[in-house]
This record gives sequence, structure tokens and C-alpha cells, in this order.
Amino acid sequence: MQTLHVDADTWMHRLSPRAKLLALAALGLLLFLTQSIPVLACANLAGAGLYFRSGLPVGEALKRLRPILISIAVLAVFAALFGPLHIAIVTALRLTALALFAAAVTATTSMSAFIDEITALAMPLEKIGLLKAADIGLAVGLVIRFVPEILDRYRAIREAHQARGIKVSLPTTLVPLIILTLRDADNIAAAIDARGIRRQ
Repeated sequence: MQTLHVDADTWMHRLSPRAKLLALAALGLLLFLTQSIPVLACANLAGAGLYFRSGLPVGEALKRLRPILISIAVLAVFAALFGPLHIAIVTALRLTALALFAAAVTATTSMSAFIDEITALAMPLEKIGLLKAADIGLAVGLVIRFVPEILDRYRAIREAHQARGIKVSLPTTLVPLIILTLRDADNIAAAIDARGIRRQ
């Protein structure tokens, strides 16, 4: 599987993964507590500054953001059609800022560090018997690792459609994407069980 982590040496790479995750959670909360367009615009500038200084080339950085930005744009258009324009702009700015901050964190934090921190943060819940911390860490790690795989599969399906002269549409791409993703999930689950990870 691929990873979203960028192997570089920036101040964000050297920052503690726990500090980055807690800061991201706090920023997410603050973003949803404000409806000020100037404040959200400044948050977008700050998020873009952090993300584009993570060590990624600009082209690759924009390529990673394209699917989420398209989704946000579609959501904003629907919000503008069925609600006040101010709310649509606030929603778009809020989600874009959150996506930029999250992308900066994932680009500067290795997968093993992510899993370790999520497991450590979930440990109090394990102590009271609600869940197993190691399972939560593994699940979050797998979700993050699956993101680039799903994007690559989507691009492959789209290119196959274009090569055959088939119009690219949501139904013709979504169904095979879901089938391939579920097949991969079954294979990974079988590999996890074969190694006895969930029985440890």
C-alpha cells in the first residue's frame, strides 16, 4: 500500500505527532464555532501555507487535494442552491481549511506514529472496557493507508472508461470502485486474521 507521508525534514515533521493531532482537533472545533468569512479565509491561508511547505512538489500537493476540493465545491453549490449564500461560503471555507490542515498533518506524520498515538489516546477507553485501543489504532491506520489506493483505483477506472470511449459518470465509476475496495478490504482482513493480530 502507498502512504500519504512525505519523507522530508521540516519543523512539522519534527513536531510531536500527539501535538499535531491535538492541534488538528482543536482547530477543527474552532473552525466549526465561527461563521466569520474573514477568519475562515485566514484559516485557509494558514492551512495552505502549512500544507505547501510539507515537502511536496506543488503539482503533487494539488493532485492530492483535487478530489476533496471537488467534493467541497459540489457541496457548496448545493448549499447555495437550497440555502443562504453566506452559509454556502462559510461551509466551503470551513471544510477547505480543515482539509488543508488535515493534509498537512498526514503529510508530515508517518503511519506508525499515527497508529501509536491513536492507540495511546484510546487507552483510557480500553481501561474502562469500551474497546481495544490497538484495534482503533489499526483501523485508523488502515483508513489512512486506503485513501491513496482508492484514488489510484478511481483514476484507473476513469482512464479505462476514456480508453473505451465510455462517458465517465458517477454510476459507471462508483460501482466498480466500491467492488474493488470491498475486495481489497476482504483481502486485508484475511491477512490480519492469518497473522493473528486481532487475537493478540
